[in-house]
Amino acid sequence: MAKPKRIGILTAGGDCPGINAAIRGVGKTAIVRHGMEVIGISSGFAGLITKEYAPLTEDKLSGLLTLGGTILGTSREKPFKKKGSGSLDKPQLIKRHYKELGLDCLVCIGGNGTQKTAWQLSEMGLNVVGIPKTIDNDVFGTDFSFGFDSALAIATDAIDRLHTTANSHKRIMVIEVMGHHAGWLALYAGMAGGGDVILIPELKFDVKSVNRYLLERAGKMKSYSIVVVAEGLSRPVEETSAADYVSKMIEKGTGAETRKTILGYLQRGGSPSANDRILATRFGAYAVDLIARGDYGKMVINKQGETSCMPLKDVAGKTRLVPIDHSLISKARSLDICMGDECITQNRK
Repeated sequence: MAKPKRIGILTAGGDCPGINAAIRGVGKTAIVRHGMEVIGISSGFAGLITKEYAPLTEDKLSGLLTLGGTILGTSREKPFKKKGSGSLDKPQLIKRHYKELGLDCLVCIGGNGTQKTAWQLSEMGLNVVGIPKTIDNDVFGTDFSFGFDSALAIATDAIDRLHTTANSHKRIMVIEVMGHHAGWLALYAGMAGGGDVILIPELKFDVKSVNRYLLERAGKMKSYSIVVVAEGLSRPVEETSAADYVSKMIEKGTGAETRKTILGYLQRGGSPSANDRILATRFGAYAVDLIARGDYGKMVINKQGETSCMPLKDVAGKTRLVPIDHSLISKARSLDICMGDECITQNRK
């Protein structure tokens, strides 16, 4: 009989809800369905550099489905980032340790940076399969990454709560959500939470247009407004955050009392949503099916509700941004939500 395959799993980049569910999906499918041996690599790619690992048996995978964070730990180690002379050749160390551990494949769970590193390792001859995770939903090639739905629920709940305090004090409330350079979370949370203004990096931000819109709302006896901004919104370099900049520009331009809230890391913590648990599990199981048939150098994706895969080389170095003709943007405009670039004032009731 052929020797069972031995696979390694690592989680890299920022944490998000659903990582442990993906680890469980990979591990249980590998062990139960295919009789594989599973090794957990500690602290992302740093664990392969320092050779820190531990076997993942079926019993160690129990109870992970609902657990936030990652039991393997994570880091933002970028082994291919050029260092000064005399520094360690990290990619070669990873390759050496991969072979010393007797791995048949490495499963890399992470966002854009992780998938780029996964592709670079595959170019060095390692068998690699990627699984996309991020609350930003900006991994190229997949409609959704797990972590996004959980963060969306948290951001939406926060916006819901701001409605009551904004109404009580008759204020403009600016809430900043994560997303890096992509506006997916701000767009979806702004729509779900009833934001009046939604500002995303993909659309040019015209503060005068936004202020005119907010003054019009006030003139129509709408006593408060909710402004949802993405953290990656373009702003002067001296501004510390998108929320700081937008709130100052609004208060200066309208004279209205304006307060800001930055959700920050709250969006990445806690248990995954039901949808993220399912998506992470599906991604994990599909990754093992790829390994079982020796189909390496791929990233698992979600396309129109179905799980499939695409070559890592087609993912590496790319970012999935919100298209400016996205249907949700059009829907927002039809609901008289200001998107920052143009706030149409005519024909309002």
